[in-house]
Amino acid sequence: MTAAIRDAYADFVRTFGNVLFAVSLFVVWGILTLIGVVVDQGQDPSAYMQAYAAPVARAILRLDFDNIYHSPWSVGIIGLLLLSLAVCTFKRVIPARLPPLRPVNVEKIPLHATFDVAMPAADARRRLEQFFASRGWRVRERVFGGTEWSFADRHDWARRGVLVAHAGFVIIAAGTTLYWARGFSGELAILRGETAQVAQTRALIRLDDFAYRIAPIMTKSGMVYQPVDYVSRVTVTGNDGMPKAMTVRVNHPINIDGTLYYQASYGFGMRFVVMRNGKRDAALSNRTYVEGESLDLPGTQRSVLYDRFAPTVDKQSGMPTADPRVNDPAVVLAVSQAGAALGEALVPLRTWIDVGDGWRVVPERYVLYSGFQYRNDPGVPLVGIGAFVLLAGLVISFYLLPARIYLRVDEDGPNRSRIGAAATTVKGYDVFQGEFSRLMVSLEGSWRPTKP
Repeated sequence: MTAAIRDAYADFVRTFGNVLFAVSLFVVWGILTLIGVVVDQGQDPSAYMQAYAAPVARAILRLDFDNIYHSPWSVGIIGLLLLSLAVCTFKRVIPARLPPLRPVNVEKIPLHATFDVAMPAADARRRLEQFFASRGWRVRERVFGGTEWSFADRHDWARRGVLVAHAGFVIIAAGTTLYWARGFSGELAILRGETAQVAQTRALIRLDDFAYRIAPIMTKSGMVYQPVDYVSRVTVTGNDGMPKAMTVRVNHPINIDGTLYYQASYGFGMRFVVMRNGKRDAALSNRTYVEGESLDLPGTQRSVLYDRFAPTVDKQSGMPTADPRVNDPAVVLAVSQAGAALGEALVPLRTWIDVGDGWRVVPERYVLYSGFQYRNDPGVPLVGIGAFVLLAGLVISFYLLPARIYLRVDEDGPNRSRIGAAATTVKGYDVFQGEFSRLMVSLEGSWRPTKP
């Protein structure tokens, strides 16, 4: 039984300590993240049935791709990544970066040097320790098989740079996991003068006013209309129940009870007068529609889609222009029967369109609405700390060079000693070759070497 457990443990370490296995996990995690970007998250199932073919929509829903960041696939991959990271760290990185003190065959290491000195071995060892200590090297002595060795280490603590970087990655993963577990995000569109409630926090936001500025800029390709600023003036009521006046601008979010609200977009809501045989339909006429909403006509299978708002219509061509400033506005309405498109029309404000069966739709007036994106991420501090730790680990790993010099002093006759030195680093031999040569020249020059 013990042998079976050892074999299973060895297989586990061999699998999860394999770099290709870890890279494969990262690839799968990247694919899942890409799916989360491509597929809108947290939508109603009917939205996926409308946006995708039926087999694809069913696959999205059954595989939890509509909530992929909380799905077993994503959480499982993160767990496997952390497990692989831990195994790689403690079974591969630590042994490689923190080698034990042990004797070596000096002549078989590419960076090595030997020379004779006129000094007893004990005095030579003390002289070596003073030489390296004065240059910032940490010197330790060990005895192996009756032979005394000295080990000089420089930047030994920097060997842990990779461990620091791994710790930073773990902290970042913990921060993102905390967001998936407790954070949330969403979008909100509020008509001017109306109040909306955020589902997750129950906060109330009233849009008191919205203003935007457009700057026309002449370029080589023609006139370009550049948005200059979007400004929403709102009254918010948070957990304390106290209304507060606040202003939301692009790149200047407001904070309501730890949730950030960003100015994301704006649009035009529309009030329609809907009549049948000259009689006003109160239910359809007393609400404001935003782009993409439909007016379903009672008693028929016909619907009128408010497709988009056209701020400016060219008087000569009668077509919408690229100017987003409101001047002679119109709306684009699309009529359908039982889901089959019948056509669309550009209808200026306060004119009308007859859609059959005695129904008439009159675009009466527009109302600006402001679009907000909100996000509550309790993992942001952890992600920030993790990014700093990760960066510190990378700086330590890339810009500092831990090196170890193995030193052996042997008696070579009365008052004569032979010194052997060999050097290793965590980054190979080439990067330390020049410095090792200079160090050995300085070391040998500090004695008066004997003639061979």
